[in-house]
Amino acid sequence: MSPDSHTNQLLGYPADARLLIINADDFGMCQAVNEAIVGTLQAGIVRSTTLMAPCPWAWHAMHFLADHPEVAFGVHLTAVAEWPNYRWGPVTAWDKVPSLVNKDGHFYNFEQMPEFLAQVSLAELEMEFRAQIEVVLAAGLQPTHLDWHALRLGGREDILALMLGLGREYGLALRVMGQSWIARVQSQGLPTNDYDFLDSYLLDPATKAARFVELLRALPAGLSEWAVHPGLNNAELRAIDPGGSQYRQADSDFFSSPQAQDVIREEGIILLNYRALQKVWQEKLARKFEKRSLS
Repeated sequence: MSPDSHTNQLLGYPADARLLIINADDFGMCQAVNEAIVGTLQAGIVRSTTLMAPCPWAWHAMHFLADHPEVAFGVHLTAVAEWPNYRWGPVTAWDKVPSLVNKDGHFYNFEQMPEFLAQVSLAELEMEFRAQIEVVLAAGLQPTHLDWHALRLGGREDILALMLGLGREYGLALRVMGQSWIARVQSQGLPTNDYDFLDSYLLDPATKAARFVELLRALPAGLSEWAVHPGLNNAELRAIDPGGSQYRQADSDFFSSPQAQDVIREEGIILLNYRALQKVWQEKLARKFEKRSLS
């Protein structure tokens, strides 16, 4: 089934509608990121965010979400801590998930990803991912979806299957990676992004605004998702991520700008959040449960 006839149909939009979720990743990472994400949410273009439960500023983010239940948010499943001088680890006790942590009890960083993925226990990863979801639920919050933070998932169908299973169990939609997995999930009658999501961290900050405009002008029919990373290029973020703070500031600037609003309006792009997808996921899964109960 072609993209412009699957997700659009499930969500109740015409086949030629251009749908876009702009999701601010990394809510809870630090104060500079939290402030920028709140700013872009309030500007009205970013309609969705995802929370990193293990991070130092997660409680600040959760208080904001509790005070603003209209904000759609997901759980940013986290098993990576990428910066050498700013670390975090599991919400589960270290001794219960030893394959997820280094000798200091922190998550592995980017450079250690091959080593991490070669030895990680899927059962321990599931335990930690469940714990992160449960922390959010225990705070009285109602997430809409699951995605993941910085995991290099190419070829790891077992981890993707784990996240899909958690999404189905908890009634949460899932950001899906790769055309084969998009087709696999959509074949189950579940709406997903129709194309691989855009990672804004891969765009040059010097030309990022112009590139965002080009991508908006060329946005195809169907559902696209952009994973953006707002942040303030201040002393805190420069200390955490000396080479990358300008990438996050560029996202903050564009997605708070009148230019972005103008282009989206001119192009007739429909902005969504994951609440629309979650509703269909929950309805589909409820019907399957009813059929099994009656059989």
